[in-house]
Amino acid sequence: MLHSIVSVQEPMMGILIATGDPFSTLCSFQHNNWKGTNMSKWMQEWSTEAVGPHNLKIEERRVPEIGDLDVLVRTTAVSLNYRDKLILESGMGLDLTFPFVPASDMSGVVEAVGKGVTRFRPGDRVISTFAPGWLDGLRPGNGRTPAYATLGGVHPGVLSEYVAFPEDWFVAAPKSLDAAEASTLPCAGLTAWFALIEKGHLKPGDRVVVQGTGGVALFGLQIAKAVGAEVIVTSSSREKLEKALALGAAHGINRLSEDWVERVYALTGDHGADHILEIAGGAGLGQSLKAVAPDGRISVIGVLEGFEVSGAVAPLLLKSPVLQGISVGHRRALEDLVGAVDRIGLKPVIDKRYKFTEAREALAHVDRGPFGKVVIEF
Repeated sequence: MLHSIVSVQEPMMGILIATGDPFSTLCSFQHNNWKGTNMSKWMQEWSTEAVGPHNLKIEERRVPEIGDLDVLVRTTAVSLNYRDKLILESGMGLDLTFPFVPASDMSGVVEAVGKGVTRFRPGDRVISTFAPGWLDGLRPGNGRTPAYATLGGVHPGVLSEYVAFPEDWFVAAPKSLDAAEASTLPCAGLTAWFALIEKGHLKPGDRVVVQGTGGVALFGLQIAKAVGAEVIVTSSSREKLEKALALGAAHGINRLSEDWVERVYALTGDHGADHILEIAGGAGLGQSLKAVAPDGRISVIGVLEGFEVSGAVAPLLLKSPVLQGISVGHRRALEDLVGAVDRIGLKPVIDKRYKFTEAREALAHVDRGPFGKVVIEF
């Protein structure tokens, strides 16, 4: 039931900006008053001096010191996203700072805190937030310049033995998950939650189409199933469809051997899908517009078929669906997701766990298309 997933709380309104100087943590060697333990002055991290995946290598650098409102975290696991691969390959048009450390999603243990920190203390288990500074409410930015200041992009990444960021950039980790599982929540888990729960207001009995079996897709399947929705998964792999059915999907559609839109019509008695997680993008949006139910919702998430989307206008006008772009979500929603994970016992699907030294192999696995998430453990 829905009430077993979403906790009842008074929502925070407006935009809240993270405190602390975000640049105070970047390898500053000035003296700080820390509350925590002493540690080695050196660490290893994966970084690159230029755009291109073949430039990625392990470097040894000083452990960053912290400012008064910062937290030093020892990384225990990093979860990779398809976006990490795209940024390494092309930069995605972002203003990257070199040497550039990739990846946005991590879990870790607080090692030291600045003297003004109140949210965490040494020993706490934490996970990163994907979009630092977006704590709740409307996203930062404007119509001319939408905000996309994320970890592993404009801000430093987390594929490092230690990270030091303002305390507002972290959330307490779920108590019920291990480090690798917890690291999958900041981007993939929150994206599915934000689309279906925060924005989608999913309810029992809704018909949900989930495209593919990657990280966001499987989180979408698990969250929708927990709400009581009927979940339909599409994939080009028979083996992955069988796994999705075992995970709780009501139906699986092989998009290579079937017309998935017609199959959705058949499975829903021509009703269509109340909610579609549109992972492919490109011309695939046109198919989703055909499959969506009147007054349904399409969450555009993926860019696997390119950064331009297209589709016929007739179903858009006649069905009046909500067409929403999802760029992950804010910190309060991540905290809601963490609470739900602990309450309902959701276990993220990890296709494979790699060692810290195997980052290149892990990125290659992401490129092949995993069933669920790929995680690097430290």
